[in-house]
Amino acid sequence: MSGGEVRVEIATEVTPELLEAVRRLVPQLSSSAPPPSEVDLGEIVGSPGCVLFVARVGGEIIGMLTLATYRIPTGLNAVIEDVVVDDTVRGRGTGAALVQAALDEAARRRARHVDLTSRPSREAANRLYQKMGFDVRDTNVYRRPMS
Repeated sequence: MSGGEVRVEIATEVTPELLEAVRRLVPQLSSSAPPPSEVDLGEIVGSPGCVLFVARVGGEIIGMLTLATYRIPTGLNAVIEDVVVDDTVRGRGTGAALVQAALDEAARRRARHVDLTSRPSREAANRLYQKMGFDVRDTNVYRRPMS
C-alpha cells in the first residue's frame, strides 16, 4: 500500500474495485462472515438507511465502515458497523478518518446518538473510539442466531 493522505468517500455504486476491496477487507474483520456478493453489496450501497464509507490512500481503497440509520418512535438512531482498515496500513489515522466521516453524516441526518461495538481484544480500536468521544456503556448486548 502506498503512503499519502487519507481520503474518505461514500461508495455510491458497486464497481469491480469496490467489490475486490470488500472481498479483501471483510476477512480481516471477521473469520466467520463471508464477504458480501455483488448483489448484496449493491443492496448496501443502494439502501437509504446505509452509508458505506471507503478510505483511500493514493487512490487505493484501504478501509471501510458502514453507518446504518433507522427511525424508531424515540428518534433516529445511528450505528457504526464493520470498521476495518487493511492490516498493512493500520495506525496511520485511517480509522479515525472513517469514524469522523460517519459521525459527520450521522449529525447531518440528525441522529440522536451513534452506537458502535468493538471486541475487547481490539485494544487499539477501543482506545480510538474512546479518544473520539465514545463512552463505554454498562449494558448487556444480546444476540440470537437465526440459522
